Amino acid sequence: MAKDFVPMKAHELWVSDITYIPLKNRFAYLFLITDAYSRKIVGHYVSDDMKVSSAVVALKKAIAQKPMETIVMHHSDRGIQYCSTEYVNLLQQHNAIISMTQSGDPLENAIAERVNGILKTELISSYYDDIEQAAQHINRCVIIYNFKRRHSSLNWQIPADVHLQKGPQIRRWKNYYPTPKKKEINMQEP
Repeated sequence: MAKDFVPMKAHELWVSDITYIPLKNRFAYLFLITDAYSRKIVGHYVSDDMKVSSAVVALKKAIAQKPMETIVMHHSDRGIQYCSTEYVNLLQQHNAIISMTQSGDPLENAIAERVNGILKTELISSYYDDIEQAAQHINRCVIIYNFKRRHSSLNWQIPADVHLQKGPQIRRWKNYYPTPKKKEINMQEP
């Protein structure tokens, strides 16, 4: 459902994903919800586990920013957290349309995957001593990402600035999906 949807303002389409965070002797998990229009991270949470309750914390942060009357499409993979009764009920209570990937192809959630990649290659440390250190540092990383980092996909604007805008954005990125060839129509009379 979200694949062909082009948002024209913030809080029309959110994309969600979970990524692992290396700790000294184990992993933690970063739950992210990103606004597809502005690329602003609107909800995040660093957790010891991949439980539904951890996903719900990130979702509640995003919901707290959304204007109450706004209908948002929430797109994710088909992870158990996003399919859970608690998560789905919370989305429905807050005027959300639920969209999920169809084939498990990461390109179906490309914006969320890209945000993960940016955070992990540019801002997040390669590992942390413990989850408290990770959570503190990642909170700072999200602030930098949202309020300082310019994005080529936003025509070199900052997500927090774009989040306040409306209308089409000039996007600069490579489309990985093949575009269907248009049928040529001969407009000349015989």
